[in-house]
Amino acid sequence: MQYYSYSMSICTRYVRDSSEAKSVMNQGFFKIFKHLDKFNTDYDFKPWLKTIMVNTALDHIKKNKKVALHTELEESAHYSIDETVIAKMSFDEILKIVNLLPTAYRTVFNLFVIDGYKHEEIAKQLGIGIGTSKSNLSRANLKK
Repeated sequence: MQYYSYSMSICTRYVRDSSEAKSVMNQGFFKIFKHLDKFNTDYDFKPWLKTIMVNTALDHIKKNKKVALHTELEESAHYSIDETVIAKMSFDEILKIVNLLPTAYRTVFNLFVIDGYKHEEIAKQLGIGIGTSKSNLSRANLKK
């Protein structure tokens, strides 16, 4: 399948276990096929697919309560991402490091750094405070 590898790479960033990631991916493809009539052919397919895969992975995480998403952590006043270090790493190297993070940190890191969501969007998607999103990202960066 043309989009298998791309979809699997998204799912494995959010779900550590490969069989669980395959299950999430299958659920994502089911949603895509079920709602294919809603896809606007004036746009590229890949971003739509990515959004569905990310949202399916987030639904899986929330459903299985693998993250204490509602636990408010103190807001980090100062946090930074060294983009030059990340830019020099291969995708596989980044994935290995990210997979070592606790689920809450990994989820926020993926959404912010890799998928480009803003903290406001992350907070809304995960049902957490903006400060929690920032704090989880800060803590993820400290653990790298």
